[in-house]
Amino acid sequence: MPPEREAAAAEAPAQEEPAGRVGLVLVSHSREVAASTAELAKALVGTGDPAPAAPAGGLPDGAVGTSAELVRRAVGAADQGRGVVVFCDMGSAVLTVKALLAEGFGGSEVRIADAPFVEGAVAALVTASAGGDLAAVLAAADDARAYRKL
Repeated sequence: MPPEREAAAAEAPAQEEPAGRVGLVLVSHSREVAASTAELAKALVGTGDPAPAAPAGGLPDGAVGTSAELVRRAVGAADQGRGVVVFCDMGSAVLTVKALLAEGFGGSEVRIADAPFVEGAVAALVTASAGGDLAAVLAAADDARAYRKL
């Protein structure tokens, strides 16, 4: 780099990364499935400080279903300013999150992972916990789709 560009680069204010890490939200029709998947992913991160992973399972009364209210709260809890990746188990969970995305969450960028629920959440949380950005976390989730067991 020419000396004049080096001097200009040294004087330019550094662009700071937002504080925090990418967060995850686990949307399942079952409160227990969402919560246990979040706990499993946190346990498998391998450090004592995993990125946020918030469950949004079932309906507010604990019944099976999907709740936009619980998804909104979970996104707020997981949002540290670097984006939120949402995992959906199936059907109305996907439709609920897509409807909320159309309305907008405010704050950070929120994206749906097109990935397996458990394997994708684990891979994504490991990547987020290591400081990966939104694109890296989504890529890790997507890579989990090709993980073969046999």
